Amino acid sequence: KETINEADGFPRINIGIIDLQWVQVLSEGWAYPLRGFMRENEFLQVLHFNTIEKDGTRINQSIPIVLPITTEDKDRIEGKKAVSLYYENELYAILRDPEVYYHRKEERVSRQFGTSLKDHPHIKLIYESGDWLLGGDLDVVRRIKWHDGLDDYRLTPNQLRQRFRQMGADAVFAFQLRNPIHNGHALLMTDTNRMLNERGYKKPVLLLNPLGGWTKDDDVPLKVRMKQHQAVLEDNVLDKEATVLAIFPSPMMYAGPTEVQWHAKARMVAGANHYIVGRDPAGVPHPRGKEATPDGNLYDSTHGARVLRMAPGLSALEIIPFRVAAYDIKNKKMTFFQPERKEEFDFISGTRMRKLARTGEDPPDGFMAPKAWQVISDYYRSLEAKS
Repeated sequence: KETINEADGFPRINIGIIDLQWVQVLSEGWAYPLRGFMRENEFLQVLHFNTIEKDGTRINQSIPIVLPITTEDKDRIEGKKAVSLYYENELYAILRDPEVYYHRKEERVSRQFGTSLKDHPHIKLIYESGDWLLGGDLDVVRRIKWHDGLDDYRLTPNQLRQRFRQMGADAVFAFQLRNPIHNGHALLMTDTNRMLNERGYKKPVLLLNPLGGWTKDDDVPLKVRMKQHQAVLEDNVLDKEATVLAIFPSPMMYAGPTEVQWHAKARMVAGANHYIVGRDPAGVPHPRGKEATPDGNLYDSTHGARVLRMAPGLSALEIIPFRVAAYDIKNKKMTFFQPERKEEFDFISGTRMRKLARTGEDPPDGFMAPKAWQVISDYYRSLEAKS
């Protein structure tokens, strides 16, 4: 209450929904050792080294977490010892000892994304944001809730670590995803569990940790994805008793190998010691398509996994390499691809999956858990009806 009263005496800055998502990330500890939005020295370390220093140790931090503000806001807060951050007329935090520095957008996006093309979905947002960056420590006055029926899934890193201890976990393996789960994904997770058991672990636990912040417009919404993931568990495709389904609150940036380091580091903070990395993690089609790259993608599909194995500050996290899964026509199930039998495998793309869902057709038996497919089919058919 004292902090809330104190906030009335500071200049007020209204923040957007993505800014509030970053406040949640910072306040819950996902971005340790950061205690607030980056000051300029921290920003420079991240842009140039993909790490941040604490007590002489380099800790992985591959993406900037910054608060853009307008020139008008910059002028209002000049010389002030703190500012109050509001979202939709509600006070969420006080930012103390503010530092303002120029937002060099082209430099930032070129280093973070490897391109400055403004039709990249997140780069567009950066160019539209304020021309100044505001750094400083955060004093958060309330736990961030979204009141969307999913807040019970939003566990902090400390809560996740406590849950793993309660479950008796001796290994935690994390899977990052922003798409619906098909049986190929499930195969990766169950095979990792098998591998850990064979190594002698008694109680491996899966952290199924879908990204819950901003995503581009054509991605499946969080609420639909969570319902689909829950259906996968109900269909016993994954072991419910050895899985924690929880939301990772970060916005999505589609920054490829740079961003995938952030995804891995945050899960390490939450207690994971093994991390499953997929094909083309955090990838996105190139805005210029195949005119720009042979496969039409902005990033090489193998680079995310390769970079993670070499990334500084992630040595405590074992990277589980991606194995290509496809639909086995002969055995009617998703299995790991066997080149010697390539004519018996069907690679069902996301585009094809969406087309099947929109037209009400079912995928081949064994591609996705039936209840989970129904959730996806219902969603895409509702979009078709609206259009």
